[in-house]
Amino acid sequence: MVDLRTELCGVELKNPTVLASGILGTMSSSLKRVADSGARAVTIKSIGPKRRDGHKNPAMVEVEGGYLNAIGLPTAGPKEATEEIKAYKKSCDIPVIASFYATCSDEFGPLAKTISTAEPDLIEANISCPNVDDEFGTPFSCNPKKSSRVVKSIKKATDIPLLVKLSPNVPSIAEIAKAVEKAGADGITAINTLGPAMVIDLKTKTPVLANKRGGMSGPAVKPIMIRCVYDIYEAVRIPIVGLGGVLTGEDAAEAIMAGAQAVGIGTGVKYRGIEIFNKVTKELEDFMKKEGYKNLDELRGVAHG
Repeated sequence: MVDLRTELCGVELKNPTVLASGILGTMSSSLKRVADSGARAVTIKSIGPKRRDGHKNPAMVEVEGGYLNAIGLPTAGPKEATEEIKAYKKSCDIPVIASFYATCSDEFGPLAKTISTAEPDLIEANISCPNVDDEFGTPFSCNPKKSSRVVKSIKKATDIPLLVKLSPNVPSIAEIAKAVEKAGADGITAINTLGPAMVIDLKTKTPVLANKRGGMSGPAVKPIMIRCVYDIYEAVRIPIVGLGGVLTGEDAAEAIMAGAQAVGIGTGVKYRGIEIFNKVTKELEDFMKKEGYKNLDELRGVAHG
């Protein structure tokens, strides 16, 4: 038998698959549907400090190797989002992660305090969205001091374990990881989408996305995610959620070999349907049986020698 249990900041998961923050995490019913499909933790779509409509359509376009999205962090607002978390917790016992973002560093602490009233199992500070740079300025995750300041403000506001979602669009993601660990982060989610990126329609001679720029996700970003997880694992001792381009059990195994404690899946749902969580879990189990691994601890970090 293969033991696929893992622990994320003190929260036990029965397998390492986690729903990434995105379109499937907008309501309690959709979160439960994903949990019923095999994910052993689910992440609600990033909550902002106030209601936000996001960007106009077209907000997503398929490209070779993945998708560009410029959804623009739409949110109903913290009050409505916390009610969805409460409703989910009443309906399902699979751990829930509350992702959230802010437009300035001073907003993170108060927002974390509000979200914590819903008692999510973990919270995730999204400090790295690349498709709202023009509105919010350079992401906090591009600067160690800014990242550290945000983490400290959140940790003062809540006792719920904190994941920090980092960007690959930096010279050294390991440096940022060290800074947030030192500031008190309990774990790291790596990575957010690549970008911003752009696609131009040759006939109209204009960018396809209404926002012009979007973040890249999908299979093409997986090698970058693997490298980032590898670098972070060598730099810090806190757990990592490997996120980016995971479609198969073999992809998950690769992320865990690089050092991931759990594996996030988002765009993969578009390729393999909502059953991807069960499929990835079964494929990971089959791989581990074939290669002689009894549990995830034996697999984790083996790429480091």
